[in-house]
Amino acid sequence: MGVVQKTKSVSKCVLCFPIALCVLYFTSTSFNLLIGLLPMDKCHLKSGKSLILDNSVDATLDLRSRHDVQTCTSWKAPIMWERMFDPDLYDQMHKKSGSSVALTVFAVGRYLDAYLKTFLNSSERHFMPGLPVTYYVFTDLPEKVPDIRLAPQRSLKMIKVERYSRWQDISMMRMKAISDVIESDIRHHRTHVFCFDVDQVFTGRFGSEALGDSVALLHAYYYHLPKTFYTYDSNPKSKAYMKTGDFYYHAAVFGGSWKSVQALTDACYQSIMEDKQNNVEALWHDESHLNKYLWLHKPSRVLSPEYCWDTSIGYRGDIRVTRLVWAPKHYGKLRTP
Repeated sequence: MGVVQKTKSVSKCVLCFPIALCVLYFTSTSFNLLIGLLPMDKCHLKSGKSLILDNSVDATLDLRSRHDVQTCTSWKAPIMWERMFDPDLYDQMHKKSGSSVALTVFAVGRYLDAYLKTFLNSSERHFMPGLPVTYYVFTDLPEKVPDIRLAPQRSLKMIKVERYSRWQDISMMRMKAISDVIESDIRHHRTHVFCFDVDQVFTGRFGSEALGDSVALLHAYYYHLPKTFYTYDSNPKSKAYMKTGDFYYHAAVFGGSWKSVQALTDACYQSIMEDKQNNVEALWHDESHLNKYLWLHKPSRVLSPEYCWDTSIGYRGDIRVTRLVWAPKHYGKLRTP
């Protein structure tokens, strides 16, 4: 939960970049702009009708509306960017088909006071407008969960969880907690699940166009970089080990149908526990295991970095809107050792 993404980049940077470029990476906006000029792959399909569809509205996707970005994957899943879709059409279809969403978020320890209220209030304004939504707040301090004014068809449930001594364990063990609540509750009441880190703020529509059977998110720091810079786990002893992959996915946001999310969380939890038995810990914890799973089980929908952006990256011409942004990180104050 809440991986130190810049620290992650530093580790890779130190291994692969000259020291001078490493300094530029984090001190110069111009260097981030330079990365943004690296070309992305292009979609070879001509229209949404050629995609592997989650629903009929996907056939209306205009893959050629964005010539500056990659709009589909090699396995014909859409990559969702602004201007590719009509949000009203998606909302109408999902309302008609009875779609509903469970949002899971972990607010443990000092993270609750620092982020939860802002996260929930912003989600009420921007997350899945017009659809039934239940917030599942996992916390060790349920009595401190703020009282949020919820819109009609919105509800909030609290699930008490253990507070582990290490933040890495909190991050990894959320996979089991999510799977358990899907089995006991979500599968009976909601069609889809989205899982979020709490240290984020919704700033624009994060709507029904993001719903699919299996949904992954392109990491804001890696989507323009060559694959050689992706920080997959390189330890052959870990179940998360992988030499290469399709993209680098961010564990701050993932989702899909309840059945697909349960399969993902079950598999990641099993891999994490096997690593623990072998005294191994994946490089980026649950994110490393998530990347391995999504390499072996391709997502049916990929979200562009619009759906989780870090404004400290600076200007990028291909980011036309920001739908969810990273909140200021204060890891030194908030994380347990």
